[in-house]
Amino acid sequence: MGASGRELYQRPGRQLSKALKTTSEEGASMLRKTSLWIVLLALALGACAPAAAPAPEPGMFDRGAEAQSGFGGSAAPEAEAFYAARDAVAPAAAPLAGSPASAGVDRLVIKNVSLSLVVKDPAAAADAVTALAEGLGGFVVSSNVYQASVDAAGNKIMQANVSIRVPVERLNEALAQLKALSVTGKAESENVSGEDVTAQYTDLESQLRNLEAAEAQLQEIMTGARRTEDVLAVYNQLVSVRGQIEQVKGQMKYYRESAAMSLISVSLLPDALSQPIEVGGWKAEGVAKEALEALLRAFQGIAGALIWLGIFVLPLGLLFGVPLWLIGRAALRRARKPKTTTA
Repeated sequence: MGASGRELYQRPGRQLSKALKTTSEEGASMLRKTSLWIVLLALALGACAPAAAPAPEPGMFDRGAEAQSGFGGSAAPEAEAFYAARDAVAPAAAPLAGSPASAGVDRLVIKNVSLSLVVKDPAAAADAVTALAEGLGGFVVSSNVYQASVDAAGNKIMQANVSIRVPVERLNEALAQLKALSVTGKAESENVSGEDVTAQYTDLESQLRNLEAAEAQLQEIMTGARRTEDVLAVYNQLVSVRGQIEQVKGQMKYYRESAAMSLISVSLLPDALSQPIEVGGWKAEGVAKEALEALLRAFQGIAGALIWLGIFVLPLGLLFGVPLWLIGRAALRRARKPKTTTA
């Protein structure tokens, strides 16, 4: 067989070998892309999963599975990155709240109190509550002094609502001082509530560890990424994870501060004893006020009459009364004088 014949028989073999090589390269490239997305998905799911997520079944992510994929060892770096991400995230899960491993955790209890106090002056009492909170190392959350109603005489009846936060260790001291503001020395109503948020806080700690581990692994993957689309994909996932980290930290901070500073809501009501007695629309204070006003008006009338008498009537009497009196007296004398007769 000549050279042309051998060439004819060898050509299909070379073409088949070239096709297989091209297919293998394309498969390896596709597997690398797929593995990268699997890594990102695993990190996202691992970071967002709850602390008590069940462990994967044995053999589900076997390291030897890549060797049986048919594409050789070209995808080994991406697979190793996936396993490293899985190993970095999974161990961060914390035990369930209430388990023996979490028995030594300090309890976080949020204590809130609501009080109703009867005071003489709600506006002045609101200022006293504000000063009390600041003196105990706390602060005012809100303060509202408003007009509740108006009595028959037109006087405003005020009420006030004040919310303060004080250190939990000084809560009893604050309650005692608040009750001292009341006219009776005690609260008309009192409600104390407590919420144990230890379990929620422990879960947030576990989520935070997961998210921080995912963030560190994403940073490593981003450092090794070369293609623009891979860098953008990792960057977007990194931004998402960092946003979740900030949210978890904010929730943990809220729990810590709420447990450290107790909330006291105070309703300040006007003293019923200091208000006018009212029976069927009749008010003792109103009647007394009317009598006093009538007496004052009588005095005013008398004083006015005396003023008119001294300034207006007396001068006129002197001016016209004295001459008239003299004329009348002379006429009376003339009338009484006896008449004389001639012989």
